[in-house]
Amino acid sequence: MTNLSQQPVRHSHGGNLRGLSALSGIPQAELLDFSANINPLGPPDWLRPLIESRISDLIHYPDPDATELVEAIAALHRIPADQILVGNGATELLHLLPRALGCSSLLLPVPSYADYEEPARLSGLTIQPFPLAPDNGFLLDPARLVPLLRPDQLVLLGQPNNPTGRTFDAEALRRIAAEHPATLFVVDESFIGFTDGSQSLQQNRPANLLVLTSLTKLYAIPGLRLGYLTGAAGHIQQLKNYLPNWTVNSLAQAVGARAVQDVDYLQRSRSFVIRQREELTRALAKLPGLTIYPGEANFLLLRLDHATLDAPQLAGLTLQQGIALRVCSNFNGLDHRYFRVAVRTEPEQEQLCGVLQTILAPSRQQPVKRQTPAIMFQGTGSNAGKSILTAALCRILKQDGHDVAPFKAQNMSLNSFVTRNGGEMGRAQVLQAQACRLDPDLRMNPVLLKPNSETGSQVILCGKAVGNTDFKSYAEQREKVWGTVQRCYDELAAEHQLMVLEGAGSPAEVNLKANDIVNMRMAQHANAPVLLVGDIDRGGVFASFVGTMEVLNEAERAMVAGFVINRFRGDASLLGDALEYTLFHTGKPVLGTVPYLRNLGLPEEDSVSFKQGLLPTGEKDQQLLDIALLDLPHISNFTDLDPLGLEPDVGLRIVRNVADLGRPDALILPGSKNTLADLAWLQQTGLAAAILELAQAGKTELVGICGGFQLLGNGISDPYAIESGADEQQGLGLLAINTVMAEEKTTRQASCRHIPSGCLLSGYEIHHGITSGDNLQPLITSQDGSLLGAGNPDGLIWGSYLHGLFDADPFRRWWLDRLRQRKGWQANGSIRACYDLEPALDRLADCVRNSLDIREIYRLLRV
Repeated sequence: MTNLSQQPVRHSHGGNLRGLSALSGIPQAELLDFSANINPLGPPDWLRPLIESRISDLIHYPDPDATELVEAIAALHRIPADQILVGNGATELLHLLPRALGCSSLLLPVPSYADYEEPARLSGLTIQPFPLAPDNGFLLDPARLVPLLRPDQLVLLGQPNNPTGRTFDAEALRRIAAEHPATLFVVDESFIGFTDGSQSLQQNRPANLLVLTSLTKLYAIPGLRLGYLTGAAGHIQQLKNYLPNWTVNSLAQAVGARAVQDVDYLQRSRSFVIRQREELTRALAKLPGLTIYPGEANFLLLRLDHATLDAPQLAGLTLQQGIALRVCSNFNGLDHRYFRVAVRTEPEQEQLCGVLQTILAPSRQQPVKRQTPAIMFQGTGSNAGKSILTAALCRILKQDGHDVAPFKAQNMSLNSFVTRNGGEMGRAQVLQAQACRLDPDLRMNPVLLKPNSETGSQVILCGKAVGNTDFKSYAEQREKVWGTVQRCYDELAAEHQLMVLEGAGSPAEVNLKANDIVNMRMAQHANAPVLLVGDIDRGGVFASFVGTMEVLNEAERAMVAGFVINRFRGDASLLGDALEYTLFHTGKPVLGTVPYLRNLGLPEEDSVSFKQGLLPTGEKDQQLLDIALLDLPHISNFTDLDPLGLEPDVGLRIVRNVADLGRPDALILPGSKNTLADLAWLQQTGLAAAILELAQAGKTELVGICGGFQLLGNGISDPYAIESGADEQQGLGLLAINTVMAEEKTTRQASCRHIPSGCLLSGYEIHHGITSGDNLQPLITSQDGSLLGAGNPDGLIWGSYLHGLFDADPFRRWWLDRLRQRKGWQANGSIRACYDLEPALDRLADCVRNSLDIREIYRLLRV
């Protein structure tokens, strides 16, 4: 019977998340693993799509010679293919060396990687340790090995060494190897990619020296298993004779061939690791009882000198708080005082140091600045319902007693609002602020892009217009803008208990991801789990969920907590198979199915629904006023008309061409972000002439709001090219006004009076135009006496710069009753619809609360 006590003990390694989870009771996904030395950047972005593209190859045996991979390695190192052997990870090749090369003993500097000894022991080699001294930081001087060198001896060295992270003088070893040709040297360069590479032995490699390389650590693919050896052709052939066929699978071969050619990823990894290692060293140096040994890899070796704690005990305490350390007492030459930590991202390293400080120096502990819990809605595309769901969750959290604020880093919309201090921000974030019962704050939407052409937009930064730009130019200054976005978020988050963020478009737009500041980059900055919203009413929602996840890189996928199905009609129980498929394919659950909500009575963020002809409506009378809204190509602030859609005696419709126009009771010319371009469009389509015919007939009331007000005038000039290249253009000539586009933009809230009705109005102005005229009938005056609206004496043609003109219930009813009287219909002055967003927000919150897994959302918020 075999005596198990005499069998070699297999060393434990870091990175065993399943075992750590079982030991701590903490789910694997919630553990922060400092025990495994994996690239903190995570796998390259190309990993998932490459594997996806090679799945069909799995029906065939892999290439036994790994030809594609070997050729890529040969090109990298400029060596013949017969000097390369690939294996199923560096560990497989390590186990091959003693058996295949006929060595009788192993000379091994220690401490070193635990798996160096085991293959030698299994092959019956005599193992001669060479202790490295802690006094000089475990630095190896190759010259000190010379007296110990023997023929038929295997010398195994780490470059840099694990767990010390130190490199030795490569040129010195080259000389020694050349002087001892009967001794075989193997240099493990599994971590050399994290250094500057100057001490690599791949170039000018002596004939009796082999170099071992692991790709799994550098490219963060330890589960794939891939490594290779380079050496003299005779040695490689000896090793190959002991290696079975097909040890490297097809996927690993494809990944390896791409990996060794990815110079950019290698350079980014080196720079990141060097920077983070220096930061980690500085932070750990502030803690008592720790000796930090200087390292050059993606990890640090530490010694704990503490009155009551050793490294295993310390690791047990940190594991209770979700952080795994690598205890190094099983390394030859180290004892229970030593442990190792991997280099990771800045927030993760801050968390590590914070936990260590609570254990090692509780009396010195400074108040930890807690990052404000946050959650984020992103979408599979535009108009998926992100804005409304963000508003809904804001109201839910507010109803539950939390101090919550919304945030959207960048909004592209022509629906904007002016705050009390005269700053301009997206209308959707204003609604979300109201859901939180907060005043709109410019920091909630630091960047607003207002498209004014097919390729250009006006940029609003922290509420102020800073100029027009095209996409390419804006992308070039995105890093500067990103700094502003971070500052606004951090300031706002510090003032509130919870944050609800909204993305823009889709995080899967591969042509935009490199310059993204509003989706995954923002989620990572806020440490906000992402709920991915899809519109099932459009169709293809499950394909959109799966497809979006496939396009995301691994770090981005990790941010996604689940999916939300929006605008569902029908029996939700019928979705069971699709929900299971989505979970199986992505590993992420569907956290709610929100029904199609009709007539929400809430402003839309952008013009997508409007362009689809979806206008706000309520229950309608049989007798309706016909109010037409002109759909200008650059329409802005179309939500000015939302209150009219709620009126029971109003039929609100969109006009896009002359055939649609008809003879409405009123025609509204809305705001425009490019008034001159829209004026040219009216003339080109024949709508300008048709509007003049309506005016001449005298049966239709013409109302212009902001840009629409300017269109009604005699002329518009743009001497500073604020909106277009056209200098001056003749208007419709229906009001005796002229407009000049000024360099400075007017943005202010306004309280005023409508003179004919006596009704009080409140709203805001957003315009570059300065409008003047003669012989006008004043209609709307502000408290300071300035003119905000004017018209013809008969009241059939008029306009105003006031956005929110129809929000006031008394004025809206007065104006509609005037239209009714003109038609000979009864009008009693009774208000029939109240434009109040508060009840609508509460109704929305109640529905969404019943549709989402709110308990899971609270768990994600850590509340």
